Amino acid sequence: MTDITLITKLREARQFFLMSGPCAIEGRDVVMKTAETLVALCDRLSIPLIFKGSYRKANRSRLDSFTGIGDEKALKILAEVRREFGVPVVTDIHEAHEASMAAEFVDVLQIPAFLCRQTDLLVAAAKTNKVVNVKKGQFLAPSSMKFAADKLRSSGNDQIILTDRGTSFGYGDLIVDYRGIPLMQEENDCPVVMDVTHSLQQPNTSSGVTGGVPERIDTIASAAIAVGADGLFIETHPEPLEALSDGANMLRLDAMEPLLKKMIRIREAIL
Repeated sequence: MTDITLITKLREARQFFLMSGPCAIEGRDVVMKTAETLVALCDRLSIPLIFKGSYRKANRSRLDSFTGIGDEKALKILAEVRREFGVPVVTDIHEAHEASMAAEFVDVLQIPAFLCRQTDLLVAAAKTNKVVNVKKGQFLAPSSMKFAADKLRSSGNDQIILTDRGTSFGYGDLIVDYRGIPLMQEENDCPVVMDVTHSLQQPNTSSGVTGGVPERIDTIASAAIAVGADGLFIETHPEPLEALSDGANMLRLDAMEPLLKKMIRIREAIL
């Protein structure tokens, strides 16, 4: 599957697409179990899937937080998912030199929200000719994402996805302005995704470990589909409370099916 085929498939699909998987690649077994479940479910529901996993977590609050199992080892697990299940995969990059390395293993390079204005990082990602998913910074207005998209296009890459993940509200919460989804679609002519689980984070806790309100996943996802989001980004894990990263806001893997079926009904209602 070429990258152009991937972005075309996403744009032409009648159904929304799903970017999903565990927050971090914490081991082969949990990744393969999650991938197997998601692939079977999305095939059954005719939902295009991009499997997600971060090969390294670079922006942790505490020095003792889990960051990864080793870059090459984690990237090879993502490549195994792509090979074994025939689905595209996405991972984050944090510095420009990581772009070419990660591009050997994945189909989509993701720019974290905190780094969405980093010119060198965006240019390096663009030059791999992979699809680039840029998350909107919690500190940015949706209209400001046109500058990130322009950096990618000016670097020769128009295979772009933009993702909203909420906006900072005080020190310890996030809110979602759903006007931003159609605005980013109209201004940038690219698919726009709602990052459901990260928009429910509660950052800056006194413990140094991010909290979350996963019981509102249904609320955020439903509203996003209702306003026409092209895709949903939902981190999931068989046992979120045992996850090594972002367990506080992930969806239990066995809760994915009823959620997606509801999203399909909402999508059908607005078409």
